[in-house]
Amino acid sequence: MKIDLTGKLAVVSGSTAGIGLGIGKALALSGATVVIIGRAAAKVDEAIASIKRDVPEAQLRGVVADLGTAEGAQQLFATEPRADILVNNLGIFNEVDFFDTPDEEWTRFYETNVISGVRLARHYVGDMVANKWGRVIFVSSESGVAIPANMINYGTTKAANLAVSHGLAKRLAGTGVTVNAILPGPTFTDGVEDMLKDAMAESGRSARDEANHFVRQARPSSIIQRVAEVDEVANLVAYLASPLSSATTGAALRVDGGVVDSLAI
Repeated sequence: MKIDLTGKLAVVSGSTAGIGLGIGKALALSGATVVIIGRAAAKVDEAIASIKRDVPEAQLRGVVADLGTAEGAQQLFATEPRADILVNNLGIFNEVDFFDTPDEEWTRFYETNVISGVRLARHYVGDMVANKWGRVIFVSSESGVAIPANMINYGTTKAANLAVSHGLAKRLAGTGVTVNAILPGPTFTDGVEDMLKDAMAESGRSARDEANHFVRQARPSSIIQRVAEVDEVANLVAYLASPLSSATTGAALRVDGGVVDSLAI
């Protein structure tokens, strides 16, 4: 089985670090031209250089835009008006108690984690339908199914990703455009490392050991009993973005290490 995305143009939101950067690399490795997007020019340049180090032949373009805003989305559309593959990866998270989360924080999370993907799909899908081929992938989370008590606002937005993805897949029935969501579990990224920095200072563990300890303590249902690697998540996205996944749509596919204890989603 060979994933070949030669000739395809992929737009990946939130792609200067973490899972988004890994997805950009995986798609480039498969032959796609990938649009790397971030809020800071330096971060975009760093991300492109990082992918180029691993995939020297990668075809990459960079866009500086804040996709958590309507203005930022318009900047992207002006620069990259079309796409064959859209990966809605942009997302923010933090640990905050429900009773300490004001309206503005709920709004910020919803705008960034949900509406950004809605805007991008609304813009790019029309051209995909006209071409009778396209792939839209929403990066949700296992937290969208098993809402964490300490991240309710985050979990709620990730549940919304699943709803939008499934509904849009049905809306596009028979068009040749598939829409799916993936549900990563705890994944070893800079964001997770930053979240655990206080615990690392207290325990003296390395970042990876602390992350694995977090999984065993906070996600005891995990079957792999460790954090996932970014590449392990990105590989699933590369498959969903390819022609090989043509019968997979309206799905929510878990790459959570078995955290969600369910026979289905």
